[in-house]
Order: sequence, then structure tokens, then C-alpha cells
Amino acid sequence: MAESPEEVAVLVQRVVKDIRNAFQRNPHMKELILSGTLNPLKDLHLGKLALTKFPKSPETWIHRRWVLQQLIQENSLPSLVTKGNLGAAPVERIHRLVQEEMNVCSEAAGRYPSNYNAWSHRIWVLQHLGKLTVKVLLDELSSTKYWVSMHVSDHSGFHYRQFLLKSLIGRTVTDNKVLVQNQMVNEENPNLQKEEESAGAEAACAEEQSVDLPRCLEEELELCTELIDTYPGHETLWCHRRCVFHLQHHLSNSHMAQAMDVDGLNESSGKQGYTQEKKRLKRAPMQDSRGPEMEYQFTDKVLSTCRDADQARFATAYRKWLVTFLGQ
Repeated sequence: MAESPEEVAVLVQRVVKDIRNAFQRNPHMKELILSGTLNPLKDLHLGKLALTKFPKSPETWIHRRWVLQQLIQENSLPSLVTKGNLGAAPVERIHRLVQEEMNVCSEAAGRYPSNYNAWSHRIWVLQHLGKLTVKVLLDELSSTKYWVSMHVSDHSGFHYRQFLLKSLIGRTVTDNKVLVQNQMVNEENPNLQKEEESAGAEAACAEEQSVDLPRCLEEELELCTELIDTYPGHETLWCHRRCVFHLQHHLSNSHMAQAMDVDGLNESSGKQGYTQEKKRLKRAPMQDSRGPEMEYQFTDKVLSTCRDADQARFATAYRKWLVTFLGQ
């Protein structure tokens, strides 16, 4: 006798629950993987199935990270290739893993509000598999834009975008500092310059130059403006705007300090002359970004036109924060 749809649903839920319980006893699962009895890719698939019913399960996410660590180890990848599971090049294999994990995280985040376990896992994947490259960070900013636009009250999604922006700033500024330091060393010790070091510096410069950080932050503020106007009364949007403006303000100050540092380096170098990179840094000021006056105008406009009590309260709090923050 065929089961009814209700009975099938109950049976599936029991199976998924059993899978979840297995992850809670993950030492046994680990033994199966380490012994070669259980394929780690199939284990990830089971975990994905468990997350459809228990999207916040911390045990499942923790075990998933352990499995991924096994996959990215050098001694794990060749064995997978021989079994015909991942026949692509190593870089492509890692790329596929990253994309699959991004999909799993998005699905889990959509099933459970403020699912910080899913978003924290996504950050871990970027750090350990994606290596926080500029391309990966920019791709994530683009791919999560629609998601946060559809979940304007979910702090975890916007917190993830803040992580992306901070990482992007940290990565590009670090690359730029390393490039300048390498060029200073090469000027003082021309014989020490190696071809691979030169190629690495040029690659870092090319990556750094390809990112318009002020524009990235400006676009994020524009997204905040659009969402605040479209969905009034959501505190999450105002908190995110505060963080983005904070990053924008400090980025502007860091560019000014960087220019001063370059001037100081040039003065201490005597008659050594300017390198092309130092000239580029000195004569390329930060683009005009949204200043404090623009933020004041925005909040004043919201306060003068909105009819939502929560929106007015959040706008007032944001304006007070601006006064306090900029007064420091």
C-alpha cells in the first residue's frame, strides 16, 4: 500500500533527524571518513540534507568544517581524483567547493532568521578556502546584495557584508603597503631584486588598483538609502548604515595619513628621487565621498517626510550618533 504524502513527509523528517543525530556523534563519522569507508563529498551531501530541516544545527556546521579541512589537505585531494569524484584541477576543485558551500549557507540562512551559524560558516569558508582574495570578496558583495534586500531585518546578512567590506579594505591597503615597502628595498638594494618578487609586487599592484574602495562604500550607502526609503522602520538598515559610514570615514583618514607617510619617506630618502609608485600614491587623492553634510541632509529628509514612528526614531538616533562620532 502506497504511503500518503503526509506519511512520506514524516518518514523523510525522521531520516533527516537520524542524520542530524549522527553528526552530533561526529567522532564516529570522522572515523568512517579517515578510514576511507565514507566519501567526504557524500558526507557533505548528507550534511546538506540535515540542514534543510535543522538549518541552525551547530554540530552539523562544526562537522562540515572538519570535513572541508580534510578535503583541502594535500593528501586528500589525490585520493578523490582517483575515485573519479573531483577530476578538475586543484584550483577549480577548491572553487567548486566554495560555490557549493555558498549555496548551502544561503539556503540555510533563508530557512532560519538571523542564522549566525550559517553566516559564520560562510566567513570560515572564505578565510580557509577562498583565501579572502579581492575577487572572491567582490563576488560575495555582488551575490549577497539581493539576499539582504529581501531580508531587511536580518542582522546576520548585513553583518556578513560588513565583514566583506572590512576584509576588502584590509586586503587592498595591506597589498599597497607591501608594494611600497618592496620598492623601497629594491631602490636601496638593486641587486637583491628577484624576478618572482617583482612579479608578485606587480600582481599585488594590479589587484589593488582594480578595486575602487571609495566607490564600493558609496554603493553600499546607496543600497542603504534605497532600502531605508523602500522599507521604513527597520533598525537593521540604520545599524548597517552606521557601520558603512564609519568605514568610509576612517578610509578617508587613512588615505590622508598614507599621503603624509609618503611625503615623510621622500624627505628622509634625500636625493634618491621619487619612484613611480610613490608619485601615484601622492598625486592620486581619494575620490570625493559622501561627507558628513550629505548624511545630515539624508537624515533631515527622512525626518521631514516619513510617517513611520520607528523610522523617525531610528533616523533621530542616527543623527545623534553622527554628531557624537564626528565630534570625537
